[in-house]
Amino acid sequence: MTTPQHAAPRVPESLAAVGVTCLYGSHVAVRNVTIEVAAGASVALVGESGSGKTTLLRTFNRLVSPTSGSVAVGGRDVGAADVETLRRGVGYVPQQGGLLPHWRVLRNVALVPSLRGDPSALDAAAAALALVGLSVAQFGSRFPHELSGGQRQRVALARALAARPGVVLLDEPFGALDAITRAEVQGTFAAMRRELGVTTLLVTHDLAEAARLADEIIVMRNGGVEQRGSFAELRRHPATEYVQALLTSAAASVAALVTA
Repeated sequence: MTTPQHAAPRVPESLAAVGVTCLYGSHVAVRNVTIEVAAGASVALVGESGSGKTTLLRTFNRLVSPTSGSVAVGGRDVGAADVETLRRGVGYVPQQGGLLPHWRVLRNVALVPSLRGDPSALDAAAAALALVGLSVAQFGSRFPHELSGGQRQRVALARALAARPGVVLLDEPFGALDAITRAEVQGTFAAMRRELGVTTLLVTHDLAEAARLADEIIVMRNGGVEQRGSFAELRRHPATEYVQALLTSAAASVAALVTA
């Protein structure tokens, strides 16, 4: 029998949101947004706090249900899907990693394959840990509190990848890390994405991070989309004063990225 170490990833799946609006009471968190992410692409949602980027991300795994509009993963309507089946097929890395503190690392990473009834769930977890640069022999039996911040985020990435999903959603996964550790884990993520070809949607407030990790950037403000394009396109032709201000405020880190 082929083991998970040699199993191919699922075919990358597209993401689509059409006319999505999300209300929290009278507050409009997302306002009539339409976006598409092609299968295998990496797209970053960038904006200040309250711009709607996390709310929009969470509509794709039904942690948020839109007030109006439609959301699809792989061409399938998310609203009509069984929520447990949907979430087991979409990798998700929340801001603080979301590891279960009373479970050891290997069991944390094996969570989704176990829920899917994979008899080789632990092997799949070990393979995912190796993919993010962690040895199961060294880290598998540790608890989350015994890890550094960077190691915890690597474990969170591994858990999102263990069932080899076609899509991975990442909500500010590197924001709490120090600069050196953040760069290391970003590098791990970039290498992982190249190897697996998985579709990724990344939420970040860091434009330089988006430029490094995403094919395209969607700038959000006040629940709507200000501009979409590659980092180079945004730099050449900022569509609004807000996008220009975002580029200016990130000038130092962006300059370092461009000259690297």
